[in-house]
Amino acid sequence: MSLYDPLLEVAKRRRSVRKFTSGPALSREALLRIAEIGRWAPSGANVQPWDFIIIDDDDMLRAVTEVFIRQANRLREYAMGFPAVYKSYLKHTIAIIIVLGDDRWRICFPHGSTADKEAEYDANNDNIYYASLGAAIQNIQLAVTAEGLTSAWLSGGGEAQTNEELANVLGYPKHLSAIGTIPVGYPADDVSFRYRRPLQQIVHWNGYQATQYRTDEQVTFYQDELKPFAMYRDDAEMTKWQDLDEKLGKWRAAFTTQTTNPSGRLPD
Repeated sequence: MSLYDPLLEVAKRRRSVRKFTSGPALSREALLRIAEIGRWAPSGANVQPWDFIIIDDDDMLRAVTEVFIRQANRLREYAMGFPAVYKSYLKHTIAIIIVLGDDRWRICFPHGSTADKEAEYDANNDNIYYASLGAAIQNIQLAVTAEGLTSAWLSGGGEAQTNEELANVLGYPKHLSAIGTIPVGYPADDVSFRYRRPLQQIVHWNGYQATQYRTDEQVTFYQDELKPFAMYRDDAEMTKWQDLDEKLGKWRAAFTTQTTNPSGRLPD
């Protein structure tokens, strides 16, 4: 029997929710089921460079929430231009799962045997390490969805000051890093879809298609103009936006069709 349809349904229902409502506590059995899915994520050299801290005690939830409220305040002050999110919504979660990364395990990844290759392999080891942790975080989010709940993915725990504060609260060694923080709870509203690039724009058959390259100008336009709308509007397809022409202007085709780069020219 194919598992595609139920997997697709879970993947589509996964949301990053930042508005929770009260609800019954989640049993530790259910929380362990979620962690079990995380445990089966792939990792480089099968090192599994993670630990999961599951927080379900009310006092600990409050303490962790206070850490992230301070983190959000710093974000508003020091990361100007980013649509900062208030973290007070964490007060309404029923659990928080923190994915800790342990970069000592990078020693198991490929390393250059000559001086001229050392930097190249070190850089790729970063990719392997963070991709492994990302896979565990994604697995956990999918498992939360499968349990009928919702979550978000907070990266702020990986900031040095926030990680130090979390380590003080939770008691883990400070060389570990809270790469992913996943609040778990009941959504306050019916959460709809968020923008997704058209599938035909993402998929390249048997080689990279130059007409699907996203140009520097498009990246700049997204950053300067489109990001707040693409991040928070409740439509998976921009073509459903009533103000599509106003928001996208000359970039409409680049964000709604297969062809993002009609000239087919690629940077050197």
